[in-house]
Amino acid sequence: MTHYEIPPAKEIPFFDHGKNLAETIQRSSSRRNMSPLKFMWRKVRNILLNRMAYFCPLNAWRIRMHRWRGVHIGQDCYIAQQVNIDNAYPEYVFIEDHCGVNQGVTILTHTNVRSDFGNAVRCRVAPVVLRQDSLVSINCTLLPGVEIGEHAIVSAGSVVLNRVKPYTLVIGNPAKKYADLHNAIQ
Repeated sequence: MTHYEIPPAKEIPFFDHGKNLAETIQRSSSRRNMSPLKFMWRKVRNILLNRMAYFCPLNAWRIRMHRWRGVHIGQDCYIAQQVNIDNAYPEYVFIEDHCGVNQGVTILTHTNVRSDFGNAVRCRVAPVVLRQDSLVSINCTLLPGVEIGEHAIVSAGSVVLNRVKPYTLVIGNPAKKYADLHNAIQ
């Protein structure tokens, strides 16, 4: 099994675009403690690789492109076409060995809203972890801070807000426990 050092969740500043593109790049790069040139290179690279992986017909190439973006992906995984993995913080996605992520899945690792919504929504980045042998079915959304336990299944179209326990089938929006899979999975 592949092991990763999973970073803790952290608060991030409210969304604050500048008056023009140069000011926006400057603010964003300073929040990330990197030069504006490095920030822009990383942003463009992540967007291009994500789009290429989105349409790529070969699983091995899709995985390679997501790894180049910084996504941590274990061995013998399946990442379908048309999967969206967060562009801003792809390094906060951890997919362990033997996992499946089906078509239309969106994995978000951050929320970043304008300060107008400060009382309703926290701006943060938090890891999304898919533990060994888990499966995320078609058209699901995984929100920041979610952990899908070992051998857990997220049913089609579900929106996952919280941790999914190992050997559990969750379904719905928001995803809730539907079945215990201890006896079903050998």
